[in-house]
Amino acid sequence: MSGLFDSAGDCLACAVPEGKVELTRRTFAALRAGELSLEDNGRAPDPIGLPGRPERPRLVLPRDVPQRGLGTDTGRAALVHAVAHIELNAINLAWDAVYRFRGMPDDYYRDWSSVANDEARHFAMLSARLVQLGHAYGDFDAHNGLWEMAIKTANSCLARMAMVPRVLEARGLDVTPGMIVRLRSVGDAATADILEVILREEIPHVAAGTRWFRWCCEREGRDPDSAFRALLHEYVPTGLRGPFNLDARRAAGFGDAEMILLTRS
Repeated sequence: MSGLFDSAGDCLACAVPEGKVELTRRTFAALRAGELSLEDNGRAPDPIGLPGRPERPRLVLPRDVPQRGLGTDTGRAALVHAVAHIELNAINLAWDAVYRFRGMPDDYYRDWSSVANDEARHFAMLSARLVQLGHAYGDFDAHNGLWEMAIKTANSCLARMAMVPRVLEARGLDVTPGMIVRLRSVGDAATADILEVILREEIPHVAAGTRWFRWCCEREGRDPDSAFRALLHEYVPTGLRGPFNLDARRAAGFGDAEMILLTRS
């Protein structure tokens, strides 16, 4: 029987987006069918590097990604491209969470394999929408902020669960409702409908981060509220900017103390 860790590494290494999506789907299906072993055979993961990805888009600093209005097809395509880039990164982040952190409960690996499968479907939906708008993934510049945080947290599952799903990906819960409103206001119901699906499905993804962050805190004997506060100070010293989607964050498991911390940061 082949192993999940090797399969997760293969998904990470695949540089063709469509191939990464298909490989992710097949890996998740094999896991659900009981065809992949969760034994690591004592092999440690390779040091974190860059995941497989295509030559395009060109990666630039976040401040250098151009901002475009939604009044034109090109502007809406740029927005779809930005979200597609996030979703492709999210596939890699989910598989790296599987590949990198050994010795976790089986449900941890099932959770993040399922997240990877969802993110692959999201990317496919957005890629198809880009084609409808006359573009393709890679046509616009993008940045590498999500994966940079993965590198920073590669040595700690606790830090990874706090900072990637509960900070970076949770940002999508905050900003997506406004994007949906703006898209509907310019008559782009097709893109808005896709973002509605993504928003609904991202809540349980962030909730998985909450669940395993708290599990890691318990394993290490740390208080989750104080640990989250300390990690925010360490990794995001400038604080988080609102507005915050408080209802979605509560649904994703954020507690009262964390909500106060967010709104005061």
